[in-house]
Parts: sequence; C-alpha cells; structure tokens
Amino acid sequence: MKVAILGCGWLGLPLAKELISQNHEVKGSVTRMEKMSDLRKAGIIPYSIKLFEKGVQGDISSFLSGIDVLIVDIPPGLRKNPDSNFVKKIRNLVPYIEKAHCEKVIFISSTSVYPDEMGNPEYSEESKTDNSSPTAIQLRNAELLLLDNSNFQTSVLRFGGLIGENRHPIYHLAGRENISSPEAPVNLIHQKDCIRAISLLIKEKEDNSVWNLVYPEHPLKADYYTTMAKSKNLGLPQFRKNEEAKGKIISSDKIIRELDFEFKHPIS
Repeated sequence: MKVAILGCGWLGLPLAKELISQNHEVKGSVTRMEKMSDLRKAGIIPYSIKLFEKGVQGDISSFLSGIDVLIVDIPPGLRKNPDSNFVKKIRNLVPYIEKAHCEKVIFISSTSVYPDEMGNPEYSEESKTDNSSPTAIQLRNAELLLLDNSNFQTSVLRFGGLIGENRHPIYHLAGRENISSPEAPVNLIHQKDCIRAISLLIKEKEDNSVWNLVYPEHPLKADYYTTMAKSKNLGLPQFRKNEEAKGKIISSDKIIRELDFEFKHPIS
C-alpha cells in the first residue's frame, strides 16, 4: 500500500518506519529542510510541506499523487498561537486530497475536544465535544471538514496525552507548585500503541468515524505524577489541597470492541 504521512515528527517518523517494515511504500513530510535527510535514511520518500492559512507551501500534488492512504499528523499549534486558524489550514489541504483521488484519510486529533467537568464524566466517541474552548472548537471543526467530505473516507483518532520516546508530562510538572485538580483522572497513551492503532485503521477502508485511544487505566493525577516523579528521581510536583476534581475519563471501548485492539504499553 502507498501511504503519505503529513508530519513526520515525534509520532510520524517512527510510524513511517513501522509501516515500511510492513512493506508499505511511505512518503513523509517535514517543515524544515534539514530534517529531509532523516527521512531518506529511514527509506521514506521525503517532502517539505507547510500548511498556512493562505495556502500550502511545497509540492503537495506530488506528495499526494498515487497514494492509497493519507495520515494527517500535524500539531494545531493553538497553545503557542491561539489566534491561528487551524481549520483554514486543513481546508486548504482538502482540494488536493480530492484531486489526488485518495480514498482514505486518517486524521490525528486529541481528546482535548472533550470538556473537563466536575465529577470527572466518562466520554465515548458519541459524547458532545467542548463548545466553550476555542481549541476544542477548532479541532472538532477540522475533524468535520474531513468526516463530512464524501470524496474520501476519514478515520479520526483522538489520542490522550502522549508518552514514550523521552516524552512524558512529568518532565513538565516535576517540581512545580500549585497544580490544579489533584483528583482528576489521567488519560494517557503510549506512542507505540498509537502506531499500532494507526496500522490497524489503515486497513479499515470503509470506516468514516471517530476513535478514542487512551490507555484504559486512569489513576488520579496527584498519585500518578508523584509516583512518576519518584521513579525518575525528579522533584515532586505540588498539588493544591482540598480542590474538587475537574476532569474526565476517556473510554476506548469502541476500538477494543470493534477492532479487537489490545493495549500493550502501560502508562507507568
């Protein structure tokens, strides 16, 4: 199968390597020219592609030409640039997907589309998304741009917090004080389970739906990050005392039930 990965970064590059090991032909994109050699060394056909609100930079037509599956794995960048328009960037991409006659798109999204609430409600793919958060609204609208397009099938994968390959929230939280919601559940997922889920969904040609992917254990925030800090010999995070929890639990029952998915990489 011919696969294009738009965004060969922390997740996209090891994903590309795994797909090549499965005998797929893989094109990959980066935004910095100096990263092109990393793709070549891995056997990935490299492209430099950037999405902007006013258009697409790079040879996007060649990148998408002849592919069976497009994986869109680009960070929205809304935390650093809350005024940027991620939806416009995805909208600029859509005509190129249509023109390439690509049958399948896998869009990497986030469980941040669901609101944190008092009492830590549990959310499935059918749950309503957060209509009060600008970031959640943009993510959901980007998802819908692809899901509602009848020219191709789209699988949306909503990942929890990503860990693995020297990436873990504890490195950001270690030694910090006054951290909120100590009794909120954590919703994390390991990079390798993300790659396994994407590999499965590539085969689901007729799927046009949303999938949650979060490890099905949800320890409390204060307990979990204190334990992780101790295990890595980092400064202990300090949480607010007696603060009522405001969070959520993300259910991954759908992917377990319908795709027989097994989580193989614990979060601790």
